[in-house]
Amino acid sequence: MLHPQAQALLRLIEEKGVPPMHTLSPADARTYYLERRFFTQPEPPHVASLREAEARGPAGPIRLRCYRPLGTPDEDVLPVLVYFHGGGWVIGDLETHDTLCRELCNLSGTAVIAVDYRLAPEHRFPAAVEDAMAATRWISDNAAALKVDANRLAVGGDSAGGNLAAVVALQARDAGNLPIAFQLLIYPATDQRRGWPSHQANGQGYMLTTELIDYFHDHYFGGDAHDADWRASPLLAPNHADLPPAFILTAGLDPLRDEGLQYAQKMSEAGSRATLVNFERELHGFILMGRVLDEANVAVHVCASQLVHALH
Repeated sequence: MLHPQAQALLRLIEEKGVPPMHTLSPADARTYYLERRFFTQPEPPHVASLREAEARGPAGPIRLRCYRPLGTPDEDVLPVLVYFHGGGWVIGDLETHDTLCRELCNLSGTAVIAVDYRLAPEHRFPAAVEDAMAATRWISDNAAALKVDANRLAVGGDSAGGNLAAVVALQARDAGNLPIAFQLLIYPATDQRRGWPSHQANGQGYMLTTELIDYFHDHYFGGDAHDADWRASPLLAPNHADLPPAFILTAGLDPLRDEGLQYAQKMSEAGSRATLVNFERELHGFILMGRVLDEANVAVHVCASQLVHALH
């Protein structure tokens, strides 16, 4: 039951003979992912302001990109979404997710700060987690200078970025001195054991294949030794109580679908608030494809409305 627009996209990829990403080097895969955005993503909308910044990180400065929504005076203190891009901890950067960050910023009236965390295989687990946590804490500590409200700070991301957002929320809860108001988790990777039924059902034919998941996993984790570490698999954290409310968006034909569902269920059973919405006919990564997939634009609006509800 794949959406016809998604079927057309897959046919086009096949007709053009695009090599599977897991056959590429990480450097080539990054280039392909970056260039693909021109074919699948909408034109980036204007925002009120965009500026680059740097957070202090455990291995040096972490690049940030700060967005403010249209119609916002410079002096206004805004709620903020700290956003971690997807790409299997191996690909993706501030450019690949620039349009999505702009859209979420404008549609929600929320400042967005995107984080350019370290990538694998040059920097393996837990490098991305360490950068994500350090950047979030730096943004909170420097909220006044950034003209954002540290008490209305959300974390979010897609895929690997959703994994990082969930882990940051868990770490922040345990630290007790970094308040997180909300989690926006877009088809998050929550269980590195890769054993849920959706991995078998959707592991071939929908862009994110079993081989590509293993490619990302092995580049970042270097094998299976870390799979049970909750910083790799937040679903396996010992306690999901007292977490900030979460909105979890999944895709019906995504290998990661069940991980998002299970994470929402774990949170709800522990007494934390979690809302799950599944786009039944879509595939992994679809929210970035608004130029060719109508439901991607709907998904962006749904996420933005959740930010409005949670932060304003």
